[in-house]
Amino acid sequence: MWNVIEIVLPVFLIIGLGYSIRRAELVDNNFFVQANRLVFYICLPLLLFYKIGTADFSTSFNIRLVMATSGAVGCCFLIAYLYGSWRRYPAPVQGAFCQGSFRGNLAYIGLPIVYNAYGDAGLTRAGILLGFLVPVLNFFAILALTLPQQQQRTSYREIAKQIIINPLILASLAGILWSFFQLPMPTILDRSLNIASAMTLPLALLSIGGSFSLAKLRGDICKAALATAIKLILLPMVTTSFMLLAGISGLDFAIGLLMAGAPTAVATYIMACQMEADGELAGTIVVMATALSAVSYTLLLLCLQGYGI
Repeated sequence: MWNVIEIVLPVFLIIGLGYSIRRAELVDNNFFVQANRLVFYICLPLLLFYKIGTADFSTSFNIRLVMATSGAVGCCFLIAYLYGSWRRYPAPVQGAFCQGSFRGNLAYIGLPIVYNAYGDAGLTRAGILLGFLVPVLNFFAILALTLPQQQQRTSYREIAKQIIINPLILASLAGILWSFFQLPMPTILDRSLNIASAMTLPLALLSIGGSFSLAKLRGDICKAALATAIKLILLPMVTTSFMLLAGISGLDFAIGLLMAGAPTAVATYIMACQMEADGELAGTIVVMATALSAVSYTLLLLCLQGYGI
């Protein structure tokens, strides 16, 4: 139990530190907005490129893991979307509910948890998985927000735009190609990337804490709780089933499960507001899922420890 606490608690203590810094007004809100942009556009891409580019692609890439986790995301998207249709949720509500049920904060919380649990080896494999999952998550996120409003034409344009300009996808792709072709990493570049990438995970966690606000708990609590349950409970269970069917075990199994257990991404709130979905519900899901993920991650890690992974 103490080993699990040592993995989970440091991550959420840094998130709490970011929240405390904002509450104490040591910096203004613009700092966290700018820090979030720095992490998304510079720090995370550098980290992903460095860790993936210097890895042995043949041993770190598992196509079955990509297929299993992508299939689980699609399955939970379908469950949430059909449930919202059956309950006749208004289009803005259905979009926010559906997106919040499957789109996880893989980069900002998933990667730090994996790194704390399995070190550089886990981080590299998780980074490669992230590179393939981000387009999948963006695809289903756009569908979740546009299908209820019958804007299929817009969805295809938005999907293409999200994939082409997303820096995490571009950095992961560059790292995968660098690793696949076994290109050498010059010493100066290696040491520079090592220094620059070291600030990524702490700054990402501080940004999450700085953007955490109980004021966002203004949406429908019951719908938010159900979306949170789908994200933190059902998605890991479905992912587990898919991975077992695919014969995945060991470190790859643990990474797939921990990435599936990531709480709802902050980007769901931003996209919901931009695409005329229910922003208040989206914000409530993000806050609720992030807070409860400390408990769900503890349980997931205890399960993995129980199976000796």
